Amino acid sequence: MNTFFASLLLLAFSFQGSSSIEPLPVRMDVNHSNVGFAVPILGGLSEVHGKFTKFDMDLNFDPNDISRSNVKVTIDASSIDTGIDQRDEHLRTADFFDVEGHPTLSFASDRVEKRGDRNLLHGKLTMRGVTKNIVIPFEVTGTKIDEEKGTFVVGFKAIMTLNRRDFGVNYTHQSVPGFIGDDVRVELDLISRSTKIKHAEAGRNGKDG
Repeated sequence: MNTFFASLLLLAFSFQGSSSIEPLPVRMDVNHSNVGFAVPILGGLSEVHGKFTKFDMDLNFDPNDISRSNVKVTIDASSIDTGIDQRDEHLRTADFFDVEGHPTLSFASDRVEKRGDRNLLHGKLTMRGVTKNIVIPFEVTGTKIDEEKGTFVVGFKAIMTLNRRDFGVNYTHQSVPGFIGDDVRVELDLISRSTKIKHAEAGRNGKDG
């Protein structure tokens, strides 16, 4: 490894024992991330899978003390995609996400808790104008330095269950009341990238980052 990237690694991982270092600001790599969900049909005989294709995240990540990290996420509700246009149009109506009245879903963290081997993200989720405190269990899937771009990369994975009726999504199939399940499994696979390390190294060398 050459001197430049060795310095990047040192910048990324030399925070141990230093609480004065601010967490790294990182940006979502939307092209390689997924905000997905699965809804049970007929009591679990099948599932409908979908995702949101437009979302953004502001994350400040501390690689050595994750409890100092924080995050805000905004999701474009109209970007819902289950693979069937007619169903997606229905999901955008007031029966479900009410995109016209509530164009975004949002999450803002309150704190990150480290409980043994588990990471728990506490925060507020807002959907259809309803805000609820939720807890998201998650794992850090890995960190690395992207040598080509000179950036710090971190990945996350989370799986949780939300009850849609808690957020006012109360639609019931007219002829088969139990057709659509209430408990929705949310699956997040996220990768984020920071340019702060690159800028810090460039600053050391007197160059424009």
